[in-house]
Amino acid sequence: MKKEDAPHMPDGDPHSILGIAKDAGEAEVRRAYLEKIRQFPPDRSPEEFERIRDVYTILSDPLQRTRAQLFSVDPEQSLVDLAAHLENKRNFIGPGPWLAAMER
Repeated sequence: MKKEDAPHMPDGDPHSILGIAKDAGEAEVRRAYLEKIRQFPPDRSPEEFERIRDVYTILSDPLQRTRAQLFSVDPEQSLVDLAAHLENKRNFIGPGPWLAAMER
């Protein structure tokens, strides 16, 4: 995929664009995507169709989905999620020099 063909991060929360919860599974993401593209076909609303397609591309790829969740529109919430994630790592593997450096 060329860089210019890559999906861009849409304005707003990708989950709310599809009308799903942040913890929705792959099947629910796909179902919501199919419902949305039926509502907004490319011949009637090409901009909205492209936006929905980009959101689905992001949410269907685990790496891009994680990135979208960590760096969502609400940076305050993203930092809270990241801090919780780091705390879970600490509880699992114990404190380390890399984790102490990130807390500073």
